[in-house]
Amino acid sequence: MSETPTPVWDGPTRLFHWSLVILLLVAWLTAGEQMTIHRGAGYAVLGLLAFRVWWGLAGGSTARFSGFVRGPGAIRQYLRASREGTDGEHVGHNPLGALSVLALLGLVGLQVGLGLFAIDEDGFEGGPLSDRVDFDLARQIAEWHELAFRLLQGLVVLHLAAILYYAVRRRQDLVRPMITGVRKFRGPVQGLVRAPLWRFAVGVLIALAVGFAASRGFRLS
Repeated sequence: MSETPTPVWDGPTRLFHWSLVILLLVAWLTAGEQMTIHRGAGYAVLGLLAFRVWWGLAGGSTARFSGFVRGPGAIRQYLRASREGTDGEHVGHNPLGALSVLALLGLVGLQVGLGLFAIDEDGFEGGPLSDRVDFDLARQIAEWHELAFRLLQGLVVLHLAAILYYAVRRRQDLVRPMITGVRKFRGPVQGLVRAPLWRFAVGVLIALAVGFAASRGFRLS
């Protein structure tokens, strides 16, 4: 059976994905050494998360939370069908992959949120909200910030392992579609339904506003 190229990921979703990858790497490599860059990466990540929440409500069909987030029953059904080899191909995230997406977004959000309140041992380098809590609590939050990143690293490893599993065992390339936006399917499927450009523009404005507000410690002056 011939394979049909089908659009599955819109440009904003792919831009978000790869921008997040780059910014997390920058934040990791600059932690404790180049804190100005580290904080800047954190503000940008927070803006990206705000954009993704908006895009999950108003974006293209495969980016919308309503399009891929499923309940426990659907997840159990997918796991059973996967074991039997009858799960088929999914346009966008499958029910199990949706859990990974939500976990990654939630953990990145927690990581950045903790960073806003964290402070170093000397009290010289801290997040823009570190002055809102006492020093001991800010130091405790700094430890939680580091722990959250270790958990995030573990989740990323699981994410990469899942990509490898699908590539080797299922013969499904999940990386190329996130680059090109297009994936080949063995049968006719309902592909991506794109969102209008103005919604992307609104999302960009939201991201910029949230990132800038975070850099100012959410202060009005």
